[in-house]
Parts: sequence; structure tokens; C-alpha cells
Amino acid sequence: MEDFEQAKDKIMLGTERRSLVLTENERRLTAYHEAGHVVLGLKIPGLDPVHKVTIIPRGRALGITASLPEEDRHSYTKEWMEGQLAMLFGGRVAEEVTFGPKDITTGAGNDIERATAMARRMVTTFGMSDVVGLVSVGDSEQEVFLGREIGQRRVISEHTARLVDEEVKRLLDTAHERAHEVLNEHGDLLESVARRS
Repeated sequence: MEDFEQAKDKIMLGTERRSLVLTENERRLTAYHEAGHVVLGLKIPGLDPVHKVTIIPRGRALGITASLPEEDRHSYTKEWMEGQLAMLFGGRVAEEVTFGPKDITTGAGNDIERATAMARRMVTTFGMSDVVGLVSVGDSEQEVFLGREIGQRRVISEHTARLVDEEVKRLLDTAHERAHEVLNEHGDLLESVARRS
């Protein structure tokens, strides 16, 4: 049974890189970063349960927190997506809260990228912004030449593009603030999870 678990982890999380030796400081930073994700995952109602957390480097990541849904899901609520955005910021906020703003790391790069993509889809694809409204602002209307994109026609105004950017930033800022509130309220849990790593 352990072989199945290892195979599943390899597929879901990537191959372990035990040859990558982290300094004690890097291990500590990674432990707090991942603990931030865990605490948000535990304390924001409605998110998928945390399945596994590790600070053993896998793929390009120094640590990973993986959540799995309890049942198949084919659509997501706005509330779930907003919670997921906050959870994605949990690692960066844990670094800010624990080490201060001058000692944040590049470890949140992928989290920020994923959060930005999710927030943009909320606004441009899923109609989850009262400001932008029920408008698809995607890039589906592309000109194609021999199977390759040669350019993209402008399908939205500068004003709408600005509104989209502002709404994406608002969603991200709100999620960042929510992550701060949760981790400030549950700092003892953050410490407990990080120290067990």
C-alpha cells in the first residue's frame, strides 16, 4: 500500500529531490511558508481538505501543500475561489508575519502566478465581478494563419481593460488581507504546524 501512496505522490506532487540539500534557514522558511497554506486551508470554510504537506523539495518547489476534494466537482463557487486565492497567499503572508516584509522570499512566485491567473479568470471568464459585469473578456477571438497566432484583435476598450486590471488587483489584495487576518488570528496554529515540519 505504501508503494501506491508513493506513486500517487510522485504523480500529484512531482519527484522528490532528496539530493537538493536545504540550509537550516531555508528549511525553516519553507516550513513556515507551507504552514501558512495549511492554516488557511484549515480555517477558511468550504475549501478542499489539506491532503499532504511536505518540505521535501519536489519538482521546482522547495515544499508543497496539496489539497484534495472530498468528491468530484465540476464547477466552483465565487466563495470557494475567493477562499482559494487567500490560501494561495498563505505562504507569502506566513513569511511576512513570521520574518517581516524585508525577508520575504521568491518561494511565493508560483502561488502569486496561480492566484493572478485565477483572479483574472474570475473577472474575464466567469463573470464574478460586479464592476466588469457579465462580459467575457477573453482572448478567444484571435486571427490564425497556418495554425499560428499572428495577432490579436482588440476586443475590449482601454477603459474595460483598466477595469479588469483594477478588479483583478482588488481580488488579490482582498485575498492577501484575508490571509493576514486568518494567520494573525491563528498564529499559534501557524507556529505549531511549522515546528512539526
